[in-house]
Amino acid sequence: MTDSRRSAVASAPRAEAGVRAPSGSGRAERGGLSSSSAEPRSGPSPTPRRYRGPLYAALDLGTNNCRLLIAKPHDHGFRVLDGFTRIVRLGEGVSVTGRLSDAAMERTMDALRHCRNKLRDHQPTRMRLIATEACRAAENGPAFLARVKDELGIELEIVDRRTEAELAVTGCADLIDSSAQGALMFDIGGGSSELAWLDFRGGRPRSQGRMAASIRSWQSLPVGVVSIAEKFGGVNVTPEVFEAMVAYVAEHLRQFRGREKLRQMITTHPVHLIGTSGTVTTLAGLHLGLERYERQKVDGLWMRRDEVDDTMRALLSMPFERRVAHSCIGKDRADLVLPGCAIFEAIRREWSTDRVRVADRGLREGILISLMDADRPYKRPNRPGRRTGNGQ
Repeated sequence: MTDSRRSAVASAPRAEAGVRAPSGSGRAERGGLSSSSAEPRSGPSPTPRRYRGPLYAALDLGTNNCRLLIAKPHDHGFRVLDGFTRIVRLGEGVSVTGRLSDAAMERTMDALRHCRNKLRDHQPTRMRLIATEACRAAENGPAFLARVKDELGIELEIVDRRTEAELAVTGCADLIDSSAQGALMFDIGGGSSELAWLDFRGGRPRSQGRMAASIRSWQSLPVGVVSIAEKFGGVNVTPEVFEAMVAYVAEHLRQFRGREKLRQMITTHPVHLIGTSGTVTTLAGLHLGLERYERQKVDGLWMRRDEVDDTMRALLSMPFERRVAHSCIGKDRADLVLPGCAIFEAIRREWSTDRVRVADRGLREGILISLMDADRPYKRPNRPGRRTGNGQ
């Protein structure tokens, strides 16, 4: 990325959004740092306990999910106090019609009401509330966000793809191996997927909030689990259909700037993949044989190449009904997990590394770290990584 392009951290203080009028309820949940904190899924809860010091909030409204985190600074990270996540499929059908459907908008409005109530209860000092690919791509995306502001008092910001990639990097930065000279971070979303090549050969930033300075090249693919499922189907996925999905994604990956240089670096330096998405965490849960999904066992897990191969093979042979019944997948993701695996597989084939690190974190954590980093009373000078290439 060019030096003239400011990082998401630098722009975060100006990107806050407001929520009007206090009321409602939300549950405060103590946890460890963000890497080990749980969050409540949904539903009413008692009035939260008040905490001293500033509170921060991050909301990510994506193509498939609506997610909220409310946290307080803790040591060099943060402690989650409350949260919310729900599959809303806001972008369902957008790749075909170019518009958000009435049903999808109603599902999302209901989820956002829960988020509004939690924000009103906690009254965070700073917040950033973002919308991504579904609202970027849909013709009526801005009109929907205007409705959200009018009816719920929540003002959502549509972020560009570059900012989305930078925030994902910031959220996952502390999972990058300290001995690695580089990493390829990928975030498989519902409507788009972001990739960022981090190159530390010129030095590694000391602050997690500045890790985006080490992005050498990035790309936003116009494909995600929802759009791939709508194009190829996600229920009955034969090996031939799966390979067609992989080939389709691979065509987009050929546009990655520095594609061959990254391949060369992988052969000569310690480089690993780091993946943040429901696809990768689902594969990790299946690999571990979990009876139910456990974030603390999945976030930060290393998977070798052969382990990913075996788990994908098992998943591809699993009938749709078994995917629905599996506690690590469930009915809401059963038709999306194989399209997600196809995106992951295309990335792995393009840039083959010995291992991948699984991240159950992403944009929300990146927002929180960015806001807190910007508010710290002083900054130690750091050595930015090389910034010699641009994404698109």
